[in-house]
Amino acid sequence: MQPTRLFALSAVALAALLAGCASSGPFNYTAPNLPAQPEGASGWTDKPGWATEKFAVAAANPLATDAGYQVLKAGGSAVDAAIAVQMVLGLVEPQSSGIAGGAFLMLSTGREVEAWDGRETAPAAADEKLFLQADGKPMPFPEAVVGGRSVGVPGAVRMLEAAHKAHGKLAWADLFKPAVDLAERGFQVSPRLNTLLQSEKFLKNDPVAAKYFYDASGQPWPVGHVLKNPEYAEVLRGIAARGSVALLEGPVAQAIVNKVNQHPTNPGKLSMADLAGYQPKRRTALCHDLLSQANQQTYQVCGFPPPSSGAIAVGQILGILGQTPGARLKPDAAGLPTADWLYFYNEAARLAFADRAQYVADPDFVQPPGGSWSTLLAPGYLADRAKLIGAQSMKVGQPGQPGAAKTSYAPMANQIEYGTSHISIVDADGNALAMTTTIEDQFGSRQMVTTNPARSGGFLLNNELTDFSFAPADAQGRPIANRVQPGKRPRSSMSPTLVFEKAADGQRGPLVMSAGSPGGALIIHYTAKTLNGVLNWGMTPQQAIDLPNFGNTNGPTMLEEKKFPPATVEALRVRGAEVREMNMTSGLQAITRTEIHGKKLWLGGADPRREGVVMGD
Repeated sequence: MQPTRLFALSAVALAALLAGCASSGPFNYTAPNLPAQPEGASGWTDKPGWATEKFAVAAANPLATDAGYQVLKAGGSAVDAAIAVQMVLGLVEPQSSGIAGGAFLMLSTGREVEAWDGRETAPAAADEKLFLQADGKPMPFPEAVVGGRSVGVPGAVRMLEAAHKAHGKLAWADLFKPAVDLAERGFQVSPRLNTLLQSEKFLKNDPVAAKYFYDASGQPWPVGHVLKNPEYAEVLRGIAARGSVALLEGPVAQAIVNKVNQHPTNPGKLSMADLAGYQPKRRTALCHDLLSQANQQTYQVCGFPPPSSGAIAVGQILGILGQTPGARLKPDAAGLPTADWLYFYNEAARLAFADRAQYVADPDFVQPPGGSWSTLLAPGYLADRAKLIGAQSMKVGQPGQPGAAKTSYAPMANQIEYGTSHISIVDADGNALAMTTTIEDQFGSRQMVTTNPARSGGFLLNNELTDFSFAPADAQGRPIANRVQPGKRPRSSMSPTLVFEKAADGQRGPLVMSAGSPGGALIIHYTAKTLNGVLNWGMTPQQAIDLPNFGNTNGPTMLEEKKFPPATVEALRVRGAEVREMNMTSGLQAITRTEIHGKKLWLGGADPRREGVVMGD
């Protein structure tokens, strides 16, 4: 894959590239020497794009990226590095992910593509009325989120433990050293964390969180304040020594259960048996072909299957788009998507989100249409869907019938989704990882757990159960596939994606790309945008990430504010689209494989809208 233009590389990246491959050895963690304030929390900070030769790691915070870098430099695997990154993210980016959340991990070993499901589950005592008020109507979102009601059984740590047993190279305990060290020494509050705390309305109502995140006057700790979390360090030491049982059984588990069930106004229904019984799942990656308009190369795009809706929706959008005149349209002279291209993209998105609402839920509870989720990505089905796109917007797309499928389920209404963080990694052995990780809403359920109130800090609980449909059925009584049920995993939009060349004989070829993003339901669009930019428009990952954001969840067309000319907005409206310009803060990370001047390189990109960076040798 040849990019149309090599993005400027940072001095650090060039120095690393020229230095060649570093030798590996035992993992001796070194405290990082990184900028105290890597960038603004909002707005835009230009990223240079990075190039490395041997390995690369892209994560949402420089301290987390550095932890993964040190693991890779010591000879660790991509899975090893992801564990170290996740534990640091739980400390420095607690609003997005953590040890009491869930994750989807895509891994390429060169032989196969693995999909590791660490999604949270509903407690055994939960039922479909969990989010209904006394009058039978769904609860307002904030009332449902804050407290114990929304907390699902955490799955990320046990999933990572299982993946490490299969693919780890360094000792499990060593991978916790960076996070433990930072938690004890302290880290400087970033601009983004400070800004989110400034706007947060509910977190300080929790006594443990209030003591940790705010000063004595109730103000968020300022940017640069050194924040220590000895309780988190203590919990991590237990997990490092004893594995996931240290989190899901014993005193820490009891503290989680107490926090959930003893909430004074909004208790949940979590039990010790729920935690101890959690099991991650190995699922079959959902792969589909994509023909590039840039070089006529066919790629195999592999994403996470249900309970994630990401791979299906991304594949449907790009597949339907490829059957329209939009497939042949390029960016304008300024490098921006044109109004015509945006029109076809967003009409395709309406159709994809209609199918998402109708069909996608936990496959252990819901059968896929036609007996296979691949029916939703079948070329003939997507071609038929593309024929529904006309000269004027359809306004609201309707679900299709893949494989002559008939369903008794009702479509799920649009519902708020938030949160998450993304990690992309390639190691020195060529293994590639894409992992999207979450506690769902900003600061999750706003409940912070500690086993020792005398010790500062702790960890935040997820609010993942609000990804279920609040309403269990429609007005006609038809059940909604993604309703709450005991032990069920809520539908997700997380879209960790690995892309490969496809050989002429139909076999999977070399890795081309690892990518993903946070952003709730808009994760699907952020990821699709980046895949399209790299694969169809020949961009570097940084160029594709830098493109303005846009999307449609089967309603108004959303455009990132102040990024598109008025003529583009007006042209979409003329074609019948309702357009809303708004803040669309993605957090994309991507790594691609390319060859420049005969040298094979990893090119990395990180979102200028957030704090992420790429590191490697």
